[in-house]
Amino acid sequence: MDKLVIQGGTGPLNGEIRVSGAKNAALPILCAGLLTADTLKLSNVPMLRDVFTTQKLLQGMGVRVMTDNVQEVEITAASLDTLVAPYELVKTMRASILVLGPMLARYGEATVSLPGGCAIGSRPVDQHIKGLVAMGAEISIEHGYVKAKAKRLRGAHIVMDMVTVGGTENLLMAAALADGTTILENAAREPEVVDLANCLVAMGARIQGIGSDKMVVEGVERLHGAEYAVMPDRIEAGTFLVAGAMTRGHVVLRNAAPRAMDVILDKLAETGAIIECGDDWISLDMKRRPKAVNVRTMPHPGFPTDMQAQMMTLNTIADGAAVMTETIFENRFMHVPELNRMGASIEVEGNTAIVKGVDKLSGATVMATDLRASASLVIAGLAAEGETTVDRIYHLDRGYEHIEAKLNGVGANITRTS
Repeated sequence: MDKLVIQGGTGPLNGEIRVSGAKNAALPILCAGLLTADTLKLSNVPMLRDVFTTQKLLQGMGVRVMTDNVQEVEITAASLDTLVAPYELVKTMRASILVLGPMLARYGEATVSLPGGCAIGSRPVDQHIKGLVAMGAEISIEHGYVKAKAKRLRGAHIVMDMVTVGGTENLLMAAALADGTTILENAAREPEVVDLANCLVAMGARIQGIGSDKMVVEGVERLHGAEYAVMPDRIEAGTFLVAGAMTRGHVVLRNAAPRAMDVILDKLAETGAIIECGDDWISLDMKRRPKAVNVRTMPHPGFPTDMQAQMMTLNTIADGAAVMTETIFENRFMHVPELNRMGASIEVEGNTAIVKGVDKLSGATVMATDLRASASLVIAGLAAEGETTVDRIYHLDRGYEHIEAKLNGVGANITRTS
């Protein structure tokens, strides 16, 4: 099992990093390829473990997948051999549930294993099922599988009980081919949802209210192929900016999406970082010890839960104390004991963590518990004194493309070892 060994205290990060395509946009967009018999040509696709798993899932159903293994993928779902998404693949990645809506909408049938993924808390699929039932599907859960049937989905007025990114994406794709008009209220507004909606429009879908919490989808008879570029990854970008801030460095991100990162950039500015942006680049310059900043995770446009661990890590060496409140997932403080092993001072009570900044972190052997926790431990190692070993980094490979190469390119000293 691979590990990352990080030599801390090598000085400020300095230089340019190219941001990869967004994993959380690429996965639903890959699943959207099921909605048409034509070819969907995608660019700026990150070559990540989760992307490969999605490709394998689609290929297992009979989809033709062509890739250059750099950043381009072509999907052609002219016909499927099976309408089953098996447990063996779905258990490793929660986004696999996103084949449910497209398969049901186009083929009238789908059998999808209940999903797995990171152990960061309960993430039920009840809102997905509730919406599809409202659209006329017959759904049962048998032996750990969601079994769905519908001769033709029909438009419906769906008010989601809670904001759910995956639920919004599944219902959005299903509604694109439904008979009539679907209204999705309390819809997720995350940039990745917007990216999926824009891709669907490029394929011929009719969607109004993109980017708002109320989307109106007028179903069409069929969708066609398209060429589409996946948006840059705002979480990867945020992670690299925090790394720059923690080492008091100067980093410039290329192929970035600053307009999708307002709340992240605002928080970094609060820490004392000097932020400058263009249309597709972001510059961070940190000349002093960061100031502690309070963070409360919220659905977009609030602070993203996927950046909570990284900002907590920045607060560990900041001047002052900060309150970190996690409102999205109940089990997303698993990185806290690992950061405390490195000398951090963090106390957790319920969904709140109190972080008191210390003068320095110390290198240690730590264990990654989920995707974003992995990233937080890597950037903690950059600022720590001595050597840090991050174990179980297969989590990291699910969401960060060539992270050690990118960080080494701006002055880090990270080695991958078995």
